[in-house]
Amino acid sequence: MAEPNRSYQLVDAGAGRKLERFADVLISRPCAQAVWRPSRPQSVWDQADASFTREQQSGWSFRRKIPSEWTCEVGGVLFTVRPTDFGHLGVFPEHAFGWQWLQQRATEAKQPLNILNLFAYSGGATLALAKAGCEVCHLDASKKMVDWARQNAALNQLANAPIRWIVDDVQKFLHREIRRGRRYDGIVLDPPSFGRGTNQELFKIDNDLIELLDLCWQVLAPNPAFVFLSCHTPGYTPIVLQNVVSQCAKGGQINTGEMRIDPQPGSLPIPSGSFAAWQNA
Repeated sequence: MAEPNRSYQLVDAGAGRKLERFADVLISRPCAQAVWRPSRPQSVWDQADASFTREQQSGWSFRRKIPSEWTCEVGGVLFTVRPTDFGHLGVFPEHAFGWQWLQQRATEAKQPLNILNLFAYSGGATLALAKAGCEVCHLDASKKMVDWARQNAALNQLANAPIRWIVDDVQKFLHREIRRGRRYDGIVLDPPSFGRGTNQELFKIDNDLIELLDLCWQVLAPNPAFVFLSCHTPGYTPIVLQNVVSQCAKGGQINTGEMRIDPQPGSLPIPSGSFAAWQNA
């Protein structure tokens, strides 16, 4: 019997939506960037097993009964995916190229790295780095998401990997790490446009990103390997991220660009935020 297909695929995008296959479940969701016409016929879109809308009665509708959760592989990492009230599924596929970049930096280091992953969500970067032999501190303000990430770790046979699971406010945690003298060889961060800490501390990227990056550089080891910053906030283009990182970095090299999701042949890619990848010279 053939193995079931557990991989992710962008099938099509257009008319403000995207059609994605998470393992054997086909899902249609809003996508503001997809202002072009769909490449696939409507008959393909009509096959969606589940659709999410944010108009009027926001929520999910189902063509057939789907599992409450299932397993999908994205970028070489296994995830438990499940539909949430916000239309998310517990993984952002545009980050997969970044995980590969991080794994390559870890391999080039030729020694185990101690990495801090901030706003770590369901653990994609954490698990990719753990697979590459890194020790990782995984931090998110949501206990629910940290529990979800730990479930993903077990799914990837990484339940006993050297990962510290922390539920905390990012800025408060960084201040404490500075006082404690704890240092990291690399940092990964994906700050939201707006968020709340564990005690409802307010994070707003327009006000807090510069200070956040300053704190990150204070907890880096004397000879760090990298800092990988990604962002989905509208207006935070690659040039913006280049500028803010360049004001914190001491030497090294910065590569920036758009994150994207590449589709199956015949459809168009989706731009999905920006990144700035700094590595030591």
